[in-house]
Amino acid sequence: MPLALLALAIGAFGIGTTEFVIMGLLPQVAGDFGVSIPTAGLLVTGYALGVVAGAPLMTVLGTKVSRKRMLMLLMALFVAGNLLSALAPAFAVMLIGRVVASLAHGAFFGIGSVVAAELVAPDKKAGAIAMMFTGLTVANVVGVPLGTFVGQSVGWRVTFGIVAALGVVGLAGIARLVPDLPRPEGVRLRHELAAFKNTQVLLAMAMTVLGFGGVFAAITYIAPMMTHAAGFAEGSVTWLLVLFGLGMVGGNLVGGRFADRALMPLLYVSLGALAVVLALFTLTAHNKVLAAVTIALIGALGFATVPPLQKRVLDQAHGAPTLASAVNIGAFNLGNALSAWLGGMVIAAGFGYTSPNWVGAALAAAALLLAFLSAALERRDRKAGTVVAGAVPAREQALAHR
Repeated sequence: MPLALLALAIGAFGIGTTEFVIMGLLPQVAGDFGVSIPTAGLLVTGYALGVVAGAPLMTVLGTKVSRKRMLMLLMALFVAGNLLSALAPAFAVMLIGRVVASLAHGAFFGIGSVVAAELVAPDKKAGAIAMMFTGLTVANVVGVPLGTFVGQSVGWRVTFGIVAALGVVGLAGIARLVPDLPRPEGVRLRHELAAFKNTQVLLAMAMTVLGFGGVFAAITYIAPMMTHAAGFAEGSVTWLLVLFGLGMVGGNLVGGRFADRALMPLLYVSLGALAVVLALFTLTAHNKVLAAVTIALIGALGFATVPPLQKRVLDQAHGAPTLASAVNIGAFNLGNALSAWLGGMVIAAGFGYTSPNWVGAALAAAALLLAFLSAALERRDRKAGTVVAGAVPAREQALAHR
């Protein structure tokens, strides 16, 4: 794998850290600014919505810029947003800083996926994409717990300052290691938009929303679920999230390894198993050991879908994949927001803290059904293409005998 993938992974590590570390620092931020915890939660919601909106916006704005230069500009935007958060004199200013940083998120992973795929041979594309996403998964194992510890020990502003420094390292790495790949000739914005007319692209994005939404339906409410149902102490939640992160790392690497060989079978297995494990989590959540194992499995199975789904979008949007790739990253965050809302609804309805697991299982099962539908449509189109291709010589042969 080229060293350029390391630079992309470092940028991904910084982005993953800033996205999730705020969840462990909400009480400190709320206390410093004198706002309620629900109000401080807007820092999470604002970031997610910024990713959804920023992915297509920043990609469109960068259509006239080389991919390497756009990646550097996005990392500079990320650094500026985290510095603004670290130095914010008021809550509103920090919220703006979070949104500014989030605008880089979707486009970075979208454009970075395209660049990573172009750096390697065709049969190693999913592995290259997985290598970049390893930065995001490792962030959940190392960056988020460490950032939470630093923030609780010496102040949350220091955490965001360190994240900004990580962005500088990522920017320098991209400038030094990522080659200035030429843009495909003749690709314009209308070509990028045309990808969204492809049913397979839309189905892949829908699978992203539902499949990864299934993961976050459970993980969003992991703290109250584990303290109330499993009986863990509040301090143990951090280590449970580390287990989740380790599962993500393993699932991402397995997904990257096998997506190049058997993409659709991998999706069938991972989405089907994810639906089953999430359903079982309503039972295993009441046992500490089984709950810990289940959390790791959810991380592994959930992230095993990321490389194949991202590659699926790149393959189906061939010729102009950049915008579709970025929008698919936004789809992950849309799934996060949707599942968190649905999970909150079932808890508020009185079904208990384990009830979001049923929501997650239903979402993952729906994604599996879409995977079967996508494969069926692909087989139909392939068969129709074969028939048409075979009909042309037959017609020519008939004309030749006249």
